[in-house]
Amino acid sequence: MADIQRWKVNKPYLHLHCGLGEAPYYEESSQILRFVDIVKKKLHTVDLKEGPASHKTIDLESAISTTAHIEGTDDELIVGAKLGYAYYKRSLGKLEYIKKVWNDSDGSGKEERMRCNDGAVDRAGRYWVGTMNDPKVKAPTDEGVLFRLDPDMTLHRMIENVTIPNGIGWSADDKKMFFVDSPTRNIFVFDFDLKTGNISNRAVFFHYNDDEESVPDGFAMDIEGNLWTAICGSGKVLKISLEGKVIGVVEMPTRMISCPGFAGEDLFVTSAEEEEPDRYPNSVEYGGSLFRVHVGVTGLPSHRFRRS
Repeated sequence: MADIQRWKVNKPYLHLHCGLGEAPYYEESSQILRFVDIVKKKLHTVDLKEGPASHKTIDLESAISTTAHIEGTDDELIVGAKLGYAYYKRSLGKLEYIKKVWNDSDGSGKEERMRCNDGAVDRAGRYWVGTMNDPKVKAPTDEGVLFRLDPDMTLHRMIENVTIPNGIGWSADDKKMFFVDSPTRNIFVFDFDLKTGNISNRAVFFHYNDDEESVPDGFAMDIEGNLWTAICGSGKVLKISLEGKVIGVVEMPTRMISCPGFAGEDLFVTSAEEEEPDRYPNSVEYGGSLFRVHVGVTGLPSHRFRRS
């Protein structure tokens, strides 16, 4: 049996107090890493050439949970926000909704009690975003949906009855799609049709059962086909092979880690504030910080939304 690779992170790269840090995204051309704080409605950036001293924080008018680039522009991002998909113009700091995901057929109150969560763009330029109950309004139930927005702005409901949708990603050959619904403790895998965007043959790729309190959260995929998934509540990132086996473990100094993302051969990992400070006092100090660990492999490239 092959030895499990191990890394240990003792201190954060950025010592912050995010309520819920998420969605690390590396802009390779500028070497800027950005990530969001969903709870405190902030967008964070740091220039990796200059280091932690270059960290900047931007206040947002609405919570953003996921961001992606758009083909043909670097100033404008497409994001998942409270009510659905929006453009965020960085030079102006303005948010403009382009596709709200709920309508009258969903019943009353859904815009108030729901919000977007994790998201990713596939190779064909379609933006997949999961929605969930906004914890500030209602405890999560299974009324969430994984949506897909196509370049022609048609909206598709791809998976219904999800509770806390998190990591979304595709294999290097685009034949498989992976998706996390955290309370199930499963990373699901689907057959994926790149041409149509259809998914089929849902199966469990990986089930986390090391403890009763932790769940898979966001993930990133490396060029060798492995998934690096945050296990929120455990203080660990697991490196999982294409065979669904744990082949690496990154230990963090706080429990509530949320999402990893690659920048070169470094893995940056966001986190949230400790939910049970009295029970886990050692997790409090660095909860909500950003962490970095050199893992010796690069991630799969991110894709841009192809706006028609």
